[in-house]
Amino acid sequence: MQEYLSRDKLPLICGVLGFILAVLFFTVGFFKTILLILITVIGVAVGIYLRNNHILDDYLKK
Repeated sequence: MQEYLSRDKLPLICGVLGFILAVLFFTVGFFKTILLILITVIGVAVGIYLRNNHILDDYLKK
């Protein structure tokens, strides 16, 4: 089982993400799901920007 998980990690992750996306499409609708994905991508981009520029390092070390 451990060999399978280490060998096929990316397909498993993509499968789980696809399942979550399908559930969101059916429960909250297409446009709300797209908005949720867009806001998540913006949040990740802001987080990467803050980490790369060390803007909040002093604040988070306290």
